[in-house]
Amino acid sequence: MAEHNLLGNKGEMLASRYLMEQGFAVLRYNWRCGHKEIDLIARERDTLVFVEVKSRRDEFYGNASDAVTPQKIRHLISAAEVYINRYKIDSPYRFDIVTVVGTGEPYKIEHIRDAFYATW
Repeated sequence: MAEHNLLGNKGEMLASRYLMEQGFAVLRYNWRCGHKEIDLIARERDTLVFVEVKSRRDEFYGNASDAVTPQKIRHLISAAEVYINRYKIDSPYRFDIVTVVGTGEPYKIEHIRDAFYATW
């Protein structure tokens, strides 16, 4: 497996552990809809949370959350819409970003709630 994939997998594991420590229930990992993917789907109380995880070795080239481009946001919203319709979700939802920076302990983890909004 390529090194950047290993870093991404480690970041998703650390992000899910962080969210669970914050009281979230992680429902799904790497949920796919065609070629689109949602890294984590979680629940915080009565709210469904679609989470994009961005992992970086360092922030030399900028903040990891800046890698969530408008195209990526459109794909996440599109995949979330399919998930909501497929599973007939009738609860509030939101989109969060979790960034994980570093190559070893201590990792820098940042959680951005309501990072963007769906416009459907």
